Amino acid sequence: MEHTGNKTENTKATALITAVHRERYEILVEQKTSDTKLNARLKTGVYYQDKGGEAFPTVGDRVRIQTNRCGDALILETLPRTSVFYRENPTPGMECQAVAANFDYVFLVMSMNHDFNQNRLDRYLTAAWESGATPVVILTKKDLCEEPEYYVNLVERQAPGVAVCAVSAVTGEGMEHVQRYLGAGKTVVLLGSSGVGKSTFVNALCGETVMDTGAIREDDSKGRHTTTYRQMILLPDGSRVIDTPGMRVLGVGDAKCGMDTTFSDIEELAQHCRFRDCRHEKETGCAVQEAVRDGRLPERRLLNYKKLLAEAAHAKRREETARKKQLRSVERKKNPVRKKAVQSRMREAEGCTVKKNREEKAVRC
Repeated sequence: MEHTGNKTENTKATALITAVHRERYEILVEQKTSDTKLNARLKTGVYYQDKGGEAFPTVGDRVRIQTNRCGDALILETLPRTSVFYRENPTPGMECQAVAANFDYVFLVMSMNHDFNQNRLDRYLTAAWESGATPVVILTKKDLCEEPEYYVNLVERQAPGVAVCAVSAVTGEGMEHVQRYLGAGKTVVLLGSSGVGKSTFVNALCGETVMDTGAIREDDSKGRHTTTYRQMILLPDGSRVIDTPGMRVLGVGDAKCGMDTTFSDIEELAQHCRFRDCRHEKETGCAVQEAVRDGRLPERRLLNYKKLLAEAAHAKRREETARKKQLRSVERKKNPVRKKAVQSRMREAEGCTVKKNREEKAVRC
């Protein structure tokens, strides 16, 4: 599969996003005879002006494009998704960012060392279930762990029904269990913080070094980012792996479905609370607090549940505010007369405020 550049006729086609850079995309145009790799940019009139609601594409998205023999192809439309994973937008007032799309499984990669974190696993599970795909927990660095069974049992108790694979990407031990989720036409996305061994894991899947790897700190087992942008790796067996930069802090967004599935044990206990609107704090007849007192539910899990629930509520309000802001912006562009009227009323209001302040100051004097 050769990179042919963009020297093709100006035609419309369907392509797959394989990498996302700041203002540029790498795409794969799948054809009967051979696949063509191209570079592409968003069509400004579609994504920034006219529609205002077109979803910005991400790795894994199918898009409609127009090729350009003199330069980058233009992305005209983002096609419907079967699954999508979001993270919070660092820019205040903006909607969540899509990180990956159209995948079958979410590989939650965590290392069996000091960096293993149960609260982070809850967070990743919530995002994975909310995406619409199936989570699989990948426990790495088995060759360096003295008691891998301890971590496997811990995850199985925390996430009943979720598949767990303990592997060593260095020795290959346990990698055969991962193969059942791969194959021609299958796509998986990797989620995990920096230093858990995602790059080494991908190299083991490919059977060769396709990604740089880095060392971790000995004192806390934390690593540095070796993946700097989102990209799709094509494996020899025809499956696709979407790798993402390590995300130590991951917002859950408005993940109602993901929360219900990840914390199904708490949701089940809540059905037996005396009050329907019980907040599981000091209410009389709270079945959740009773489960904490008698040891059936870890207090850590309840506290993390409340924390993620508050984050989800905040994210929902933030999304609604961003959506209203975007709609107002689109409406102003569509109706310049109304825009001028609004601006005129704002100036009048400011003038009245200034005049009122002057009058009040004169009275005081």
